[in-house]
Amino acid sequence: MNGFAAVLVLLGVFWTQASALESFVLREPGSSYVAGTMTIHSENQIVEVHVRSGIYSSDTIFDYSKGYIATRLFSRKACFILKISKKYIPELQQIGRLAFERKTMNSIYSPDNVWVEFQSGHSLFGNLKNWFRYGDHIKQLCSGLPLYQLEKTQKPLNNHGCASAGIPSILGIKICEKMS
Repeated sequence: MNGFAAVLVLLGVFWTQASALESFVLREPGSSYVAGTMTIHSENQIVEVHVRSGIYSSDTIFDYSKGYIATRLFSRKACFILKISKKYIPELQQIGRLAFERKTMNSIYSPDNVWVEFQSGHSLFGNLKNWFRYGDHIKQLCSGLPLYQLEKTQKPLNNHGCASAGIPSILGIKICEKMS
C-alpha cells in the first residue's frame, strides 16, 4: 500500500508541473508562411509568443504579474511596451482557452486586433527603474534595444506601415507609428 501511495504522490507532483506549462503551435488562417508558438507559464503568469514570418518575425511576452506586454520586432530592432488593460487584453486563462480551441478546431479564428501607436524618436533605453517595473522576463527580451511606450488607439485610415505582433489567430497587436 505504501508503494501505491508513493506512486500517486509522484504522479501528482509531475502532473502539477506538466499542467502549469502549456505550449501551442498556431498559424494564421490561409497563410503557410506565418507560424507562431505560444507557451503559457501559469505559475509565473507569463505567456511567451514567438511568431516566425520572415522579416515580420517577433517575440512577445505577456507578463500578467507585472502588468505589461513587450514585443520585440526583429525588422525594427526595437522593443515596444504596452500596459495590460482588461478592456482589450484577454486574461491569462482566456488566452489558454482560446489557444486550446484554436488548436483543436481549425475553423475558429478571432479577428480581434489591438491597435496601438508609438511616437518615433521618443525611445528610451532600459535602466534599473524600468527593468524593476517591467520585470526580468521583459528585460531578457528587450535588453540593449530601444524601448517605445505603446498607447491604445483606433485603427488608422492607412495601416500599411503598421507591424503585426501578438498571438496568431487569437489576438493581433497592430503597432503603428504615430503620425504628427
